[in-house]
Amino acid sequence: MASQDWFDKDFYKVLGVSKDVSAADLKKTYRKLARQYHPDSNAGDAKAEARFKEISEAYAVLSDPEQREEYDQIRAMGSGARFTAGGQGAGGFEDVFSRFGQSRGGYSYESADFDDIFSMFGQGGGSSFGSGRFGQASGGYRGYGGPTRGADVTARTTIDFVTATKGETITLQSEDGQPFKVKIPAGVADGQKIRLRGRGRPSPDGGESGDIVVQVSVRPHPVFTRDGLNLRVVVPVTYTEAVFGATIEVPTLGGDPVKLRVAPGTPSGRVLRVKGRGVQTQKGTGDLLAEVQIAVPTHVDGAAREALEKYREAEPKENPRAELIARAAS
Repeated sequence: MASQDWFDKDFYKVLGVSKDVSAADLKKTYRKLARQYHPDSNAGDAKAEARFKEISEAYAVLSDPEQREEYDQIRAMGSGARFTAGGQGAGGFEDVFSRFGQSRGGYSYESADFDDIFSMFGQGGGSSFGSGRFGQASGGYRGYGGPTRGADVTARTTIDFVTATKGETITLQSEDGQPFKVKIPAGVADGQKIRLRGRGRPSPDGGESGDIVVQVSVRPHPVFTRDGLNLRVVVPVTYTEAVFGATIEVPTLGGDPVKLRVAPGTPSGRVLRVKGRGVQTQKGTGDLLAEVQIAVPTHVDGAAREALEKYREAEPKENPRAELIARAAS
């Protein structure tokens, strides 16, 4: 913002506040106006965008105690003072210097040190009229000026499989050693991130605080795996159970086993479904998927071996791999 704007623009009037407004009331008023005129809420509205820029510029100056003091001092000089290129004509640097008891003889336009000029307003060296704290916002909503958002803080936690499926409130420790609570929602997945709004770093200039972003890792379960909201489990059955059919027990997560009917002739890999025994969330409830796996005995002795040998002699002489080989050849 050019310094001339500090003479010409009444930032208090722009925000609709009095000159003795407190910092808290100033921030409250700005946030209300920013929400009203933000470009995201007024797509394509040039007037709203211009108004948003105007209130952001005003707040950027008045929210900074040092800038606000400088602004009040400059405004107190009156609208007759002007910063003009080269200092020519009525209302050049001479008008400003005269307010501080300086004369043209004390500061020549050829030799005046700009650092000396800025120091009259409490500025450090290297400043310019078009940038920095002397009249220009340092933060930004998409470059419009205004307060900047605080930084996000990241955290990691590892939870067990049951906690991930059931949900639980846990306590973590922040980077500065302070404990904070995190609600783990039921059905959280491995690698998922949980965002705690406004719990991160504070804004350096009165804007919104950042977030805490917690990345969740889930320990594997020895029996169950996740398939969306469904739970999967591999269930061994004997050869005779698969051939003749049987009623078997299947484990559930955190509950009593349920009984399932295995139909005669069930092959390995067939999936049996138990409705409603998966992960329960607000978005829905999954099922328990039991995959049948035929268990082959490692040792067969005595009568069992004799019976199997007789069966081998009596079983159909069909090659169960013949169709597979034929399809691969084609």
